[in-house]
Amino acid sequence: MSKQLKYLSAYSTEVQAQVETLITEKRLANFLLNKYPKTHTIANDNQLREFVQELKNKYLKKSAPLSKVTFDNKIHVINNALGLHSYVTRVQGGKLKSKNEIRVAALFKKTPIEFLTMIVVHELAHLKEKEHNKAFYKLCLHMLPDYHQLEFELRLYLTQIEFIGDIY
Repeated sequence: MSKQLKYLSAYSTEVQAQVETLITEKRLANFLLNKYPKTHTIANDNQLREFVQELKNKYLKKSAPLSKVTFDNKIHVINNALGLHSYVTRVQGGKLKSKNEIRVAALFKKTPIEFLTMIVVHELAHLKEKEHNKAFYKLCLHMLPDYHQLEFELRLYLTQIEFIGDIY
């Protein structure tokens, strides 16, 4: 295989070899479709905001409010960003105002709910933990016990898109 598996570069050579076999034998799409046969129904920013707010209220009630939640066409997965959490602080009339925003790559408008949930959980975890450290991943696992498995399978999906094309 001539292309590098950039979404799987942190995984072992054995795992990468298995994925290369799935790609070569054109079985990666079937693997993903068997596990995740349909896409979610969250079609717009308002529905996404409701979805994110539900998760936030369930797991992070005491965290700062979200000022904006949106699908973003400008986030390019190629830059390794699937979603963005931004925290902006401004001085406004002598007061310090802060905003928390979550932006999800528009690519996730048509994916299984499990992948969207994984992205949202990741971005919500940044409300409490800015760095990708042990505490960050512990929080992700608290909100989504199969977080790591879903992250891996999301990376498989991104690899499928890159090498063969979208399946949804």
